[in-house]
Amino acid sequence: MASRSLPPVGSEDDASVAGTGLAASESEYIGALADAGERMVDRLRRKAFLPESRKGLSVRLGIAEVAGLLGCSTNRIRMAEEDGRLPPPPAAENGRRVGYDIPAILNMREVLGASPRRAEGDAPAIMAVQNFKGGVGKSTVTTHLAHYLAVQGYRVLVVDCDSQATTTTLFGFNPHFNIKREETLYPYLSIDPTQADLLYAVQPTPWPNVDLIPSNLELFDVEYELAAAGADGQSVLATRFRKLKQGLVDLAQRYDVVILDPPPALGTISLAVMQAANALLVPLAATTPDFCSTVQFLSMMDQVIAQLEQAGIAVDYSFCRLLCSKLDKNDPSQSMMMTIMEQTFGSSLLPVPILESAEISHAALRMMTVFELERPIGTARTHRRCKTNLNEAMGQVEQLIRRHWGRANVDGARLSEALAQ
Repeated sequence: MASRSLPPVGSEDDASVAGTGLAASESEYIGALADAGERMVDRLRRKAFLPESRKGLSVRLGIAEVAGLLGCSTNRIRMAEEDGRLPPPPAAENGRRVGYDIPAILNMREVLGASPRRAEGDAPAIMAVQNFKGGVGKSTVTTHLAHYLAVQGYRVLVVDCDSQATTTTLFGFNPHFNIKREETLYPYLSIDPTQADLLYAVQPTPWPNVDLIPSNLELFDVEYELAAAGADGQSVLATRFRKLKQGLVDLAQRYDVVILDPPPALGTISLAVMQAANALLVPLAATTPDFCSTVQFLSMMDQVIAQLEQAGIAVDYSFCRLLCSKLDKNDPSQSMMMTIMEQTFGSSLLPVPILESAEISHAALRMMTVFELERPIGTARTHRRCKTNLNEAMGQVEQLIRRHWGRANVDGARLSEALAQ
């Protein structure tokens, strides 16, 4: 697309765009705004990921934190290094160990028998993170959950089904410049599909155990095509619903968890995702508009699921939970709304909310999650508090996944016993 320049504010061109009501001028101005925004996104991306202009993963964890993740003692790790089963971590110039990177931790899980992967007979969790209200942190929850599960040792696939492609951006891709339509779900879901399965769309990420099916604006063409299907539209829709589910079920055999990030609206792709998932996580913020919108979403979901089942399209979730994705404890109105949400949804609302934190916002500015940061962006205390909260909030979802497999929870007593060995 040719680049268009913005007229200066207050210029004659700007006045003609703003004041004459000419549609052509206005559309050109909108296009120029879009171009300027895309160029800035690319600049931010290149600035964040220099020198390769691609996202890397440099986070390292100390031996005590790794031992806690693996449920073993630090002594057991050191013994495995001494007898050659594990390589020691690299040392800095001063001789101090710099910690373990993610590939080393994953290898450590295999060597020490501490992998949490599902058993051969367990069905992969295919979880939709869905709410029709925008601004509830849907993509933030998706990416943080994916990275949390990666740290824990699970094999994760993230599927960005939203043409706004926020999740794709947070994984370090610029949807406008880096992603072609042929790399999204489009070739699989279009009226004239060119792909028979979803393997073509899987992209590696900096995390060795996390893959991504990316998105971009052209994915929205699927909605146009199916809307224009004419009299045969209903059968086409039903076929697409079943096709997405089958494609994800087949692909999911390579993973433990598949996380779906659908559009924040009721459309063809959202309906297909709802039917393809076997678990549902609903993020919402602790505000009155978000609460009311989420109630409407649940009511709409109830009606849609009933209609899908009447059409012979089964919808079955192993769990459906709500998660408060933004809570400012210092705001009395949000605390009051949190109480209302607890009274309304009971145990279906996960007890640990994601707390509002500058560390999450600062990481997002760098197109990262808190789990990817090498060091705190704010104070060490703020970072530690934020990461602890995220571990607890995402850990709730992990336990739901493990129950889906019929696996026992990792309780504190057993972990303490392991650390004491």
